[in-house]
Amino acid sequence: MPDIKHSIQIDAAPQLVHPLVASADGFLRWWAADVTEEKASGNVELGFFNRATVYGLRPIQIAAPRQAHWRCQSGKEWNGTRLLFDLAEQKGQTLLRFTHADWQAETDYFVACNTTCGELMFRIKVAAEGKTPGPLFSKTGMAY
Repeated sequence: MPDIKHSIQIDAAPQLVHPLVASADGFLRWWAADVTEEKASGNVELGFFNRATVYGLRPIQIAAPRQAHWRCQSGKEWNGTRLLFDLAEQKGQTLLRFTHADWQAETDYFVACNTTCGELMFRIKVAAEGKTPGPLFSKTGMAY
């Protein structure tokens, strides 16, 4: 099964980066403007394009400040995939490794998601370094 992989060096400690990839509040800062969380389970829904597309994420391993692993439970080709955020401290910075694992095939949608994931990595970096990029996706579409 193909995977999407990215990594980025962030000028911030893992303790500042981890909340961005491990919570609904974090996702709101760089990913999507339409994020809801079921507090009891920790499940998160990300809504895109007026909720025409919704990805449901279930936490499978959240271990601050080193890991935030999620399983996608709904949404197009994402269903059954895993989103893995692994953080390592390096000289006061964070190396963030991201894997979107277990895709069924390398479709055109897979390729488009790979491109978007690269941009999202930069938004995480900017947010962790104290700037306010805002989510890449507004409620109705891309933020630009």
